[in-house]
Amino acid sequence: MSKLILLLGLHFGLLNAFGQNEQLTIPKALLTEIKKLSQAKAPALSILKMPGSDDKNAPGRFLKVDNAAPVSYSYNGRVKCCRAGGCNAPHVARLTEEFEFFDYLILYDNNGKILKVKVYNYEATHGQEITLRKWLGQFIGFDASTTRMVVGKNVDSISGATISVHGITDDINYNTRLLRTFLTNNISKL
Repeated sequence: MSKLILLLGLHFGLLNAFGQNEQLTIPKALLTEIKKLSQAKAPALSILKMPGSDDKNAPGRFLKVDNAAPVSYSYNGRVKCCRAGGCNAPHVARLTEEFEFFDYLILYDNNGKILKVKVYNYEATHGQEITLRKWLGQFIGFDASTTRMVVGKNVDSISGATISVHGITDDINYNTRLLRTFLTNNISKL
């Protein structure tokens, strides 16, 4: 009898360890910002399967947000930037270099238009100015439909934060375009 219990315990333990679905961990900052913007008490979040986003090492994740209008989608990710003086160009990183990073989120409406951007974990030694609400407000309304956000053109540069400014701007461009492409190609399936 004890052997049967041991075998059943081992069987279910292995099933649990190797058969789990991808766990959804939500940063507190993301949930807080969704609730603030939408006034929702209990938004429902689910992983949005984007092409190429199945990689467990991806720097971020898109989520579908339900019951929290006007918020319909979110992106939560990490931007790795070259250390000051470590790369030849601010937006090009070599694999052999050490990086500094920051974590941020983007909230989108149902058309993929940015409602809010927030940097909630800044681990770099320079460039903290990109965490300011006023500076991040430049991205509100961007939807990647007609243009790109370009530092020095429609995004203010910040002296002393060049690397971080380029890093977050490039990441916002990329992820907003990715979401827009997804929504355009899958609009009839949603």
